[in-house]
Amino acid sequence: MPEVKLFNQDGTEAGSIELADAVFGIEPNEHVVHQVVVMQRAAKRQGTHAAKDRSAVRGGGRKPWRQKGTGRARHGSIRSPQWVGGGVVFGPTPERNYKQRLPKKVRRLALQSALSSKVQNENIIVLNELTFDKPKTKEMVNVLEGVNANDKTLIVTENKEDNIVLSANNLQNVKVITVNEINVLDLLTYDTLIMTKEAAEKAGEVYA
Repeated sequence: MPEVKLFNQDGTEAGSIELADAVFGIEPNEHVVHQVVVMQRAAKRQGTHAAKDRSAVRGGGRKPWRQKGTGRARHGSIRSPQWVGGGVVFGPTPERNYKQRLPKKVRRLALQSALSSKVQNENIIVLNELTFDKPKTKEMVNVLEGVNANDKTLIVTENKEDNIVLSANNLQNVKVITVNEINVLDLLTYDTLIMTKEAAEKAGEVYA
C-alpha cells in the first residue's frame, strides 16, 4: 500500500498514512484517462452554435425568373444554398448534443489512474485536518505556503465546508471540491492535490 506523509494544517509533519492500494497504488492507464478527459471536455460544450438553412434566411419568396425560355438554369428561390446569401446546407443546429458515454468501470479506472499518478509523482499532500473558524483568504494562503503548494492546487475535503470554499474563492489557482466531486479533468488540470485525512480514507473506500 502506498504510504505518504501526513501534515498538520500549519505545515508540520504528523506522521504518515497508508492509502488504499486499489485506488492510489495501481499502474496508471493513460489511454483510459485520455478517453475520460475527452468525454468530460465534450460534455462541457454548450452546442449553442447555429446556421440558417434556406427556410430561415430572409427573402427569396419570389421565383427569380420563369421556369423556361430564358436560357438560364431553373431556380425557385434566390436563397437556395448555391446562391450567395443563401441558406447553409447541413449547418450546425442548437439541438446537437456532444455528450459521450463510457462504462462505469472505465470511468472508475481512469479516476484510479489519475489518483495513482499523483502519488507516484509525489504531487499529493494529505492533511490531518483542515478547518477555519471563519472565511479568511490569508489563512488559506498560510496553509498552502506551509505545505509548499505553490502551483495550481486542488483541495479535496470529505464534506463541503463553506469556510474553506470561501477562503479559497479569491485564489485564482486553487479549487475546493468534495470527495464525491473528484474527477479526472480536475486532477490533471491542477498540479498539486491536497486531501484531508478523512477525504483520502473515504476516497479509498468509495472508488476502490
